[in-house]
Amino acid sequence: MTAQPATSQRTGASTGALWCALVLVYVAWGSTYLGIRVVVEDMPPLISAGARFLTAAVLMGTFLAVRSGPRVLQVRPRELRGSAIVGILLLAGGNGGVVLGERTVPSGMAALLVAMVPLWLILLRFASGARPRLLTWAGVLVGFVGLAVLVLPGGGSGGTTAGILIIVGASLSWSVGSFMSQRMPMPANPFVATVWEMLAAAITLLVIGTVSGERLSDFGHASTSSWIALGYLVVFGSIVAYSAYVWLLQNAPLSLVSTYAYVNPVVAVLLGALILAEPLTGAIVAGGAIVVVGVALVVRAERPRPA
Repeated sequence: MTAQPATSQRTGASTGALWCALVLVYVAWGSTYLGIRVVVEDMPPLISAGARFLTAAVLMGTFLAVRSGPRVLQVRPRELRGSAIVGILLLAGGNGGVVLGERTVPSGMAALLVAMVPLWLILLRFASGARPRLLTWAGVLVGFVGLAVLVLPGGGSGGTTAGILIIVGASLSWSVGSFMSQRMPMPANPFVATVWEMLAAAITLLVIGTVSGERLSDFGHASTSSWIALGYLVVFGSIVAYSAYVWLLQNAPLSLVSTYAYVNPVVAVLLGALILAEPLTGAIVAGGAIVVVGVALVVRAERPRPA
């Protein structure tokens, strides 16, 4: 999961470039659930997540400073406060919750639960006074039916109730962060905003992880596969895929970009089943399919109408 900045859309990009960026977002973000599952097998979950965002923030911040000068990272105090709040909700609460949950929940199942984010956002918009279309409500209803199928006992998902609830809470935290990001003062440059968001999340995760008993010495027992997975999350999950996503927001219709919301879970489920031999029960397939249909209905309903 990654922040969703509001940017203007432009045209003129080639079809090949658009689809290359889309595939990056589809595969890289869909595969992060698999990467997280490998990392938490023998790394401290919160500290490893904090290290991921700290490393990504330093790398991205250094790149921006070298390319445009150090002043590019300067922000006003209220923008820094907004970035910190959004970063804590999105990355510490959202991604951090997924990391904790995936200790006991398969990666594919986690991705399907996170796919509920667009539906939570509709409820938040409604609570703030918006009046979604009827098709939007139909999508929300369908999506929550799918969620019920996934979390009801007997589905054979292999996940614990506590882990599932943590990931549901993480998806809600991500939704609140996305909602707040459009209503708080934020840096105009979305990449600069992301650097500060990741730094705030990293500090939060490192502090909470340390207080909860995690130690840096725990990394000494980590396997090579866990280190490779952590590096993959830093480079492809937090930098490459996010950059592709921001570029897509500037060059492609939002309706096309939004398709990641129901492609990522499919990628995650397939990778989890193929690589980690995670259970692929009838309940997971049925519940996941229902969630994806619900999200697709919402994306279609919220697509801007031609003037």
